[in-house]
Amino acid sequence: MPQLKDIHPEITGSSTSSTTFGRSMESKSQIADSAPSKFVEEALNIYRLEPIASADDPAWANKPGHGVVVVAARTAGDARIVAAERELDFMEIDAAPADDVSTRTASAFRDEKLYTVVEIEHGRGDLVRGVIEGDIRMDVIKPLCM
Repeated sequence: MPQLKDIHPEITGSSTSSTTFGRSMESKSQIADSAPSKFVEEALNIYRLEPIASADDPAWANKPGHGVVVVAARTAGDARIVAAERELDFMEIDAAPADDVSTRTASAFRDEKLYTVVEIEHGRGDLVRGVIEGDIRMDVIKPLCM
């Protein structure tokens, strides 16, 4: 374990480690996504998300499928996030999440037992991150009924 040191001697107990923020691929992607200009050219890959679970799999009961969807994304994991971002989130309607502050993690696209991700093309510079083709249903979250 790295040795911790006090950076403010006048305030005891304020220590830091040698870890740094923003060096992981995910952090860099989040920083780039939040940048004001989206015109930064980057090489993206094209991924196809395909349902792999049988139609009678019980997991489909809580996570409706959307069929085959093609997206432009940085990685296979990012492809799942891109597809899930197109789904309706509970904050956009009168509903409440079960386990989180968002329903993005409940998406069928994020479940590797329901969807697989297949890379179609690699390193395209002429794409914008997002869904290229496929229909993503908007009825994945039911309104709160009282």
